[in-house]
Amino acid sequence: MRKKRDSTATPIACLVLVIFLLVFQISIFSKWTLYAPTNSTITEAGKYKDVKVMGQHMAKQISCDRSHQRYDMCTVNATTVLEPTTSTFFLVEPTQALVEKVRPYPRKWETSVMGRIKEVRLTSGPPSPSCQVHHSAPALVFSAGGYTGNVFHDFNDGFIPLFITVNSIFPDGNYVLVIHNCRRWWESKYADLLHTLSKHPIVNLEKANATHCFPYAHVGLISHGFMTIDPTLMPSSINLTHFRGFLDAAYAQNHPFPSPNISKQKARPRLVLVTRSGGAGRHILNQGDLNNAAEEVGFHVILFHPTPTTSLREAYALINSSHAMMGVHGAALTHSLFLRPGSVLMQVVPLGLAWAAETCFGNSSRELGLEYMEYKIAEKESSLADKYGNDDIMVKDPVRAQGKGWSTKIMDVYLKEQNITLDLGRFRRHLEEAYNKASKFMQNKG
Repeated sequence: MRKKRDSTATPIACLVLVIFLLVFQISIFSKWTLYAPTNSTITEAGKYKDVKVMGQHMAKQISCDRSHQRYDMCTVNATTVLEPTTSTFFLVEPTQALVEKVRPYPRKWETSVMGRIKEVRLTSGPPSPSCQVHHSAPALVFSAGGYTGNVFHDFNDGFIPLFITVNSIFPDGNYVLVIHNCRRWWESKYADLLHTLSKHPIVNLEKANATHCFPYAHVGLISHGFMTIDPTLMPSSINLTHFRGFLDAAYAQNHPFPSPNISKQKARPRLVLVTRSGGAGRHILNQGDLNNAAEEVGFHVILFHPTPTTSLREAYALINSSHAMMGVHGAALTHSLFLRPGSVLMQVVPLGLAWAAETCFGNSSRELGLEYMEYKIAEKESSLADKYGNDDIMVKDPVRAQGKGWSTKIMDVYLKEQNITLDLGRFRRHLEEAYNKASKFMQNKG
């Protein structure tokens, strides 16, 4: 009986041993596969290639973050060669075909304007062209296209996102700006800002013919929203006041307008009154009467009519040495970035533009530490009342008229068709309040 039991146990033990060795072999093979070197390859001779790990390795070399509403950000995390005529970044040592495309302009949600932004390609193959211009600093690539030329968009879609990006990604300040749509007038107008941002010469993609190589490259700009910097998303809680400090660094040394050499008792606070031409809409039709009223209250009024060719050095010098600024909602109020903290900004808000006024300039003014004031015009002060009638929905209920969207047709009504005749009896109270605030600021800060 014992021999029979032994003869039965032997095949069972062998079967268990075989199963154990098979499982052990699979386990060892799986572990070796998981940690296999990324440069291993498979050939007809049967050598191993780990496709999964290779993919992870490549994702680290070229990667894109497309999770944000306003922008995409793509990165080449390895030595790369830029071929400017095709706006393509090549990996120097490609290992497999991988291509990413990105339009480096932070209005991702707005398809109409993004269609005009040229794509930048990042690719791991075919092999890169030879390098003709060597850079020791990485590249930061963005577009100066889109709405560029409108000073609001130049800052909202350009320099504020650029400031956010360089402070988030390049804390040492060592990077080369590579710019699409870098037109001569734009580069000249913003030369002080560009040179303050980076010590390296700009690479203009429209003018460059030679290939450029960089240790790595970031393509795209980070935006936190309209005219804002969110300190909770920034290193060292950087905010819009730090951007104001950056403007000081770029322009303060070129200040051509020293403060008047008169006693504080005789001095009057300086009010920069932003004017608009009649053809652009939102023009104050009784501008002369407004000027006189501001002078009567006690201001020294300085008219400021910016154009696309206005020198930002001179604009900074004028506004930075003033105590108050006033104007109708529009791109020109972007120059309020040059006001010193504690000075006054009064925004005249036409019908239908309350949200835009708050979003574009109200929030940013508070972030900059300005004394922000708002004057919302009454229906009778808008030319739309004469055109449509007081009871028309365009006049009576602009929010309802706009509905769920901001169509071009609706936008043109409130931005281009509307002019303003201020009720100076009503407006004078706001002027007096602004004067009192500006006078206190002048006494404290000069």
